[in-house]
Amino acid sequence: MLSSRAATDPARIKQELNLWKIAEIDIAIEKGPWYKDIGQGMGGALNAASASDAYVLSDRGTWLSFKNKGDLIIIVEGDKRLFNQYGVMLVNPESHPTVRKELGQQFIDWLISTEGQKAIADYKIDGKQLFYPNANDPNA
Repeated sequence: MLSSRAATDPARIKQELNLWKIAEIDIAIEKGPWYKDIGQGMGGALNAASASDAYVLSDRGTWLSFKNKGDLIIIVEGDKRLFNQYGVMLVNPESHPTVRKELGQQFIDWLISTEGQKAIADYKIDGKQLFYPNANDPNA
């Protein structure tokens, strides 16, 4: 098993650790030579997995755009525990006075609008949808 464990993506680290917890494995204790924390982004993790015939947890966008898959195949997808929610929030102009608050809010308003949600749903790589908008879903 390869872990990207990119220091810049604490959400991905948290998600991976949660999956180990669900599997009732304390990865801090159980990891051995079979587990490699490569400390790179998802592209690097996919490259390493392809080169070493390893398993890796990947997001769909990186997987679909990644060209060096070698013999890698998807073995699990669609499980709700793999859900990767994206969000958007306005930068606090009191903490960051140079932020362009009005433009940021304009972007957020468009993103959650019908037009923005359609643009998200229509974004595809090789005809495959990457994101599933849910701004108007009360259960999201």
